[in-house]
Amino acid sequence: MARMPPVLLVLGAGPGLGLAVARRFEAEGFRPVLAARSPDKLAALAAELSDAGTVAVDLTDADAVTAAVTSVGESEGRIDVLHFNPSAFRMADPLHLSVDQLFADLRLGVAALLPAVQAARPFMSAGARVLATGSAAADTPWHEAASLGVQKAALRNLVISLDATLAPDGIRAVAVQVNGVLADDGPFAPSAVAEAMYAAATRPDEGWTPQVAYDGSPS
Repeated sequence: MARMPPVLLVLGAGPGLGLAVARRFEAEGFRPVLAARSPDKLAALAAELSDAGTVAVDLTDADAVTAAVTSVGESEGRIDVLHFNPSAFRMADPLHLSVDQLFADLRLGVAALLPAVQAARPFMSAGARVLATGSAAADTPWHEAASLGVQKAALRNLVISLDATLAPDGIRAVAVQVNGVLADDGPFAPSAVAEAMYAAATRPDEGWTPQVAYDGSPS
């Protein structure tokens, strides 16, 4: 019986960093599975890869996230890296951002990670990883898009707790804080950031840290 390849599940897959991370892991023998809301956009992304699966899901719906991640685990037989990539960008400073808007953004950019990991856990074994896309906004938020900084600070905090919870079973979690703005080329091109994220996720347990900063320099 042929051995199943390791599986990368990308939540919040898009044509930038999500696709670049999928491409980087695929180069190492992983089978990428892309998750996002639009089936048509997912099909276009999957066409950029050699052998990718897709699952359409509204990441703001916790039950839908649970169902989608469970379906991936059951169909693929395993989940080795769960990449959490979504965030909500809203132009609103703290005097104009409503409570409902803030919670809506947190539901996508942070809270969706909880049902995702809870559903993925039965399909993860020692050596599996939770990989989250962090941002300099966690430390230096832009006031005109205030909810993004709150999301990224909360996401980092949650990843630290997840790592401590999962570590006894040999599963680790890391938030890669991207200290720069994604660009078409250079050190913050999606492919360069994806390289940093791959390196962060594939470190050995010894000396593990649940946060890694990427400043544009090769690791």
